[in-house]
Amino acid sequence: MQHWARRLEQEIDGVMRIFGGVQQLREIYKDNRNLFEVQENEPQKLVEKVAGDIESLLDRKVQALKRLADAAENFQKAHRWQDNIKEEDILYYDAKADAELDDPESEDVERGSKVSTLRLDFVEDSNFKNKVNYSYTAVQIPTDIYKGSTVILNELNWTEALENVFIENRRQDPTLLWQVFGSATGVTRYYPATPWRAPKKIDLYDVRRRPWYIQGASSPKDMVIIVDVSGSVSGLTLKLMKTSVCEMLDTLSDDDYVNVASFNEKAQPVSCFTHLVQANVRNKKVFKEAVQGMVAKGTTGYKAGFEYAFDQLQNSNITRANCNKMIMMFTDGGEDRVQDVFEKYNWPNRTVRVFTFSVGQHNYDVTPLQWMACANKGYYFEIPSIGAIRINTQEYLDVLGRPMVLAGKEAKQVQWTNVYEDALGLGLVVTGTLPVFNLTQDGPGEKKNQLILGVMGIDVALNDIKRLTPNYTLGANGYVFAIDLNGYVLLHPNLKSQTTNFREPVTLDFLDAELEDENKEEIRRSMIDGNKGHKQIRTLVKSLDERYVDEVVRNYTWVPIRSTNYSLGLVLPPYSTFYLQANLSDQILQVKYFEFLLPSSFESEGHVFIAPREYCKDLNASDNNTEFLKNFIELMEKVTPDSKQCNNFLLHNLILDTGITQQLVERAWRDQDLNTYSLLAVFAATDGGITRVFPNKAAEDWTENPEPFNASFYRRSLDNHGYVFKPPHQDALLRPLELENDTVGILVSTAVELSLGGHTLRPAVVGVKLDLEAWAEKFKVLASNRTHQDQPQKCGANNHCEMDCEVNNEDLLCVLIDDGGFLVLSNQNHQWDQVGRFFSEVDANLMLALYNNSFYTRKESYDYQAACAPQPPGNLGAAPRGVFVPTIADFLNLAWWTSAAAWSLFQQLLYGLIYHSWFQADPAEAEGSPEARESSCVMKQTQYYFGSVNASYNAIIDCGNCSSRCAASVRLAGCCRKRHTAQRTARSSVNWCRDRDTGEARTSALTTTRRKIPQTVAAELPSRRRWASWSPCSCCSSWACPPGRSPKSTPTPRAASERPPPTPPQASPPLPCSPVPHTPP
Repeated sequence: MQHWARRLEQEIDGVMRIFGGVQQLREIYKDNRNLFEVQENEPQKLVEKVAGDIESLLDRKVQALKRLADAAENFQKAHRWQDNIKEEDILYYDAKADAELDDPESEDVERGSKVSTLRLDFVEDSNFKNKVNYSYTAVQIPTDIYKGSTVILNELNWTEALENVFIENRRQDPTLLWQVFGSATGVTRYYPATPWRAPKKIDLYDVRRRPWYIQGASSPKDMVIIVDVSGSVSGLTLKLMKTSVCEMLDTLSDDDYVNVASFNEKAQPVSCFTHLVQANVRNKKVFKEAVQGMVAKGTTGYKAGFEYAFDQLQNSNITRANCNKMIMMFTDGGEDRVQDVFEKYNWPNRTVRVFTFSVGQHNYDVTPLQWMACANKGYYFEIPSIGAIRINTQEYLDVLGRPMVLAGKEAKQVQWTNVYEDALGLGLVVTGTLPVFNLTQDGPGEKKNQLILGVMGIDVALNDIKRLTPNYTLGANGYVFAIDLNGYVLLHPNLKSQTTNFREPVTLDFLDAELEDENKEEIRRSMIDGNKGHKQIRTLVKSLDERYVDEVVRNYTWVPIRSTNYSLGLVLPPYSTFYLQANLSDQILQVKYFEFLLPSSFESEGHVFIAPREYCKDLNASDNNTEFLKNFIELMEKVTPDSKQCNNFLLHNLILDTGITQQLVERAWRDQDLNTYSLLAVFAATDGGITRVFPNKAAEDWTENPEPFNASFYRRSLDNHGYVFKPPHQDALLRPLELENDTVGILVSTAVELSLGGHTLRPAVVGVKLDLEAWAEKFKVLASNRTHQDQPQKCGANNHCEMDCEVNNEDLLCVLIDDGGFLVLSNQNHQWDQVGRFFSEVDANLMLALYNNSFYTRKESYDYQAACAPQPPGNLGAAPRGVFVPTIADFLNLAWWTSAAAWSLFQQLLYGLIYHSWFQADPAEAEGSPEARESSCVMKQTQYYFGSVNASYNAIIDCGNCSSRCAASVRLAGCCRKRHTAQRTARSSVNWCRDRDTGEARTSALTTTRRKIPQTVAAELPSRRRWASWSPCSCCSSWACPPGRSPKSTPTPRAASERPPPTPPQASPPLPCSPVPHTPP
């Protein structure tokens, strides 16, 4: 078995030495040493410079914000209220006017609106990704607000003066993007003007529900929501309460803490959270789903509800906001005032505000509810119907804003939001916010009005911040990231744009963006505390295709960004401490190398893919690399690499690498016969952005990313010593590979390491593409008794063909498996179309044996940015969802007909007929809506990697009706139903197996990687479905309580009988109930 492993190793190593060109490329770099310089990345200087640049960028936005806020307060103070103002007196651009005019059922069309709406011309602006008009502002008014009301018209009147301030701000800072004033009345005025991006369904946008407005309009708060679920609350009233609670949760931001409980005779939490938790997106989803399961029964007990709420707020053993404290009670009414509870918990200081909500249409006396709110510095609201929910669940923010207004300038501080998706199409943005106070007085000598007029906001696109960070000098695996005071990332290569629901902020924690460990927790803590630091750690990283896990060394350096609530970090591998910078001052040489980019040279020099980077401002981007190369060549015929409109660093390095890889063709590839070694292609990729594939025809089947920094094989090769295998990616749910025209190949690659002037760096990756079918035949020979393919097979006393993967292939299973557990080669012809699949899908029992004997270690992680298809709710009966169905006894009972339950049922049926769409989505409408097709969810992912380098085992594998004896070692492993004797070497080995019941013998081989990862996670293994891929959304999208980010313990491997089989994740189980830790700002 070890002999076979050595033969495999020597064969692959020999091919790579001849065709890979590692040594030749090293010599080429040394021969061209005068064409480039070795530059150093100094982490501390880099992060300090970038942090300073970001600080300057944001400071310019802060100055613009302050000018706007001051002007708005002065304009409103000088404005004279007009009771008789008319619609025709106001002239403005209604951003939704065009959409409403196109809609014959529009409210304004039906009513014949008299509002004087401007007609504007727009020009395309790439900065806004939209058509804009720089001479005017636009106004957006929520659908459920009447545009002709006196309040709205007066708001439009005084905010018109902001237009000149917007324009002046842009004159002073042309880089400004959206400037927005969100009014407490719901009016949004923004600049520059652009038509509103109305959805296909009803436009429910309300600026007061946007993350930036919520964060700017109030200070952090601790909130407990208690919901009356007594028997009288049923039918429509219960539905109204559930919807009201969900809307209330939407008014909270990540700076707030919340819990939700239901009560009748006793109180209990609606979810698995037993105390206040951070009101982030994940936790709010848990509450929203739990609220839908509330059932009405029992009698009303206000005392139980309020005692539970006060106990929650008085719990000092948990993290909380410790600023505003409040209780929100939703009920249909009652007579108890629970004065004794307030005397015990809240009086005389009244540190907790109580807000009461009377829900539904009923004849109960609301005086007790009004008294409870007024006696505890709160407010009383009525929600008789669905239309009153949105406005009444956010009115409490005005009450909380009064202390901010009274505090004056001390409370007027610019806050920067979490990352979120811009409603007007800018993509991911952050917004600087500043509250605008009402400075008017009710009368001479009286106090100022204690209301917030609204929030002023200025957007900053994440792309503008990214432009301030070094792009390509950090190498493929280096990057810059930034987090806020909550630990959420502002910048990170793993942060994705949100496509499911633009209303939700993109809250991705730093520990969820990367594979979590104790070192990263320590770094996160230090960054939140505003410290600077540097630390080298050994950690795990996932590959770009998310199939593999590698153990790597990374250097983390971080500093705070002054005058903001952000902290900046730099991650750099040791081999990226230095990088190459081309110095092509010789224009003749520039032209010579450039000619090798022309398609006319591809036939002799190999096909060239160039990374789609922003080499010049006028370069037209394209997803098609052939077209992009054409655009690049056309532009280079007009400008020179030294042009001011081009990035000279990128262009010079690209042209240099074009010449260097061409020299590799001359020295290593052109005169070689690839067919001799059954190769489909040879290739080289560089940091400069060149991927050269030889011969030219092989480019037709080249599927790797033309940007080397985004190619999985490139990044993994840099992080690993030795050779990295990449079999074709296969999903178990897709059809098998089609082995036609010899186009299916296996990539084998390795990094080119240079030592220049005592500095080590890896500027390129080279490799070969093995012909799968030919190498499968060669694999049989290498794991046989023959020394080469042309030698005849001899079986006799000294040569036992029983242990021969070629001759005895009907009885022997020989396989080659990589370090992620994916099948690379097999001696079984019927398994060739399964190459690239996780081996458990091919032979689960053998994979289980390897896992049980610690050949592989498992790593689980979660994707908190996943999007899942919605699951239609199940209909368990003919009755509408949530309807209370009375029994025959109820109908025969006269008292029942006079009860609240009967009235509620009648009310429910009546409203259900009239307003069916309130509670149930129109299937036809929902089908075409992206929001209905997908929703955010948590998805679990599992990868496998080597737990150690040297190991051996001897075991019996039970595979049903027989058992077998098998042998395995690193890179090569035995098959099913065998007793295994396994042994690992640094490179590869072979397994042999004998069936004890039939006397037949089998053997199999498994090839894996060349490193040791000591961490072990003993957990349930995935099975024969997708491997190293996400589990189905069905369970995760239910939003069971998400896991906390505390590091899990690392158990030792269990005995074989205790360890679960290696099967890919089916539906993920409910995640453990532990709230996300949070550090309040």
